[in-house]
Amino acid sequence: MTGARIIFHVDMDAFYTSIEQRDNPALRGRPVIVGSDPVQGTGRGVVAACSYEARKFGVHSAQAISQAWRNCPNAVFLRPSMEKYKENSRRILAIFREISPSVEPLSIDEAFLDMSSMVSDYDSAIKLAYQLKGRIHKEEGLTASVGIAANKFLAKIASDMRKPNGVYAVRPERVREFLEPLPVARLWGVGPKTESRLSGLGITTVGQLQSEEGQSVLAGFGKHGRLLAQLVMGIDNRPLVTRRSPKSVGHEHTFSSDTRDKVILLETLRRLGEKVAQRLHKHHLQGRTVCIKLRYEDFTTFTRQVRSPIQVGSPFEINRISRDLFLSHWDRSRKIRLIGVSISSLAEESAETGLPLFPHPDPGDLVF
Repeated sequence: MTGARIIFHVDMDAFYTSIEQRDNPALRGRPVIVGSDPVQGTGRGVVAACSYEARKFGVHSAQAISQAWRNCPNAVFLRPSMEKYKENSRRILAIFREISPSVEPLSIDEAFLDMSSMVSDYDSAIKLAYQLKGRIHKEEGLTASVGIAANKFLAKIASDMRKPNGVYAVRPERVREFLEPLPVARLWGVGPKTESRLSGLGITTVGQLQSEEGQSVLAGFGKHGRLLAQLVMGIDNRPLVTRRSPKSVGHEHTFSSDTRDKVILLETLRRLGEKVAQRLHKHHLQGRTVCIKLRYEDFTTFTRQVRSPIQVGSPFEINRISRDLFLSHWDRSRKIRLIGVSISSLAEESAETGLPLFPHPDPGDLVF
């Protein structure tokens, strides 16, 4: 690996809840949870974000909102203000683009910045990272954590090392030392199945995979193993992707009460299809693979999909296909907790595609 590139990974600290605490001083220092209504511990949906004060009680993103309430019943629970969060994100992204010629947004609250042409050494990079954080705090009243390294993989891990409101640099000569003690789950591409497989072989840390024996183990994982063999040595030559098209578009709805009412389910499916079609039209896209997602009352979840011979993007076509999928695979003896529709295998929409014949979706329908 070389130290030719200097990459920043900038991660806003507890973005949603920090915005809420900034805008309402009464919330500062208190546990704040953004998500669905907990309804005194019986609510549906999940936690979209939580403050660091709430995390001390075991609350985390994607946790069931009912569990979050049990962990921290004295927290302040807020519904998401997505337009406000997006506007803050746009302003912060504009700051990034002012200081770096190459920016890859990862999500609403994080991005990679290629700083190779702006600084020549890590001391200068660290100084610039603090200047960037200072500007974000001055202009937006928010804090960020910055990871600095020679590539995206290392920079993203580094940004977690001093959260919140910190800076951490992985200098090229210390890469192996930095990675050695980390659990294998920190490697991109290591999910629960791969982690379990490695654990069964007695491998739990990245350092073990850096050894000759560990490299031999990864050789048995095929193409996936070859990628991991590079990552454990800190090698990641991927460029920043400054323009990214979505791979899929989807919407889900969690019902306030489990239901097997066919009318309710089909109407919800139709409305979700309309939202998907609107987002496709916004990005001038169509897709071929339509997928439905069903989660039953016992939390068992499955997806079913079908590939269309032609590109589809209209609400009528998406609804027709998703309805057929649903009626073919729905277990009518069981109540449904969540239903979703998505479309993938995306491409630019054809010139003949007309305007969508449906209203804008009601933001209140988006359940977190």
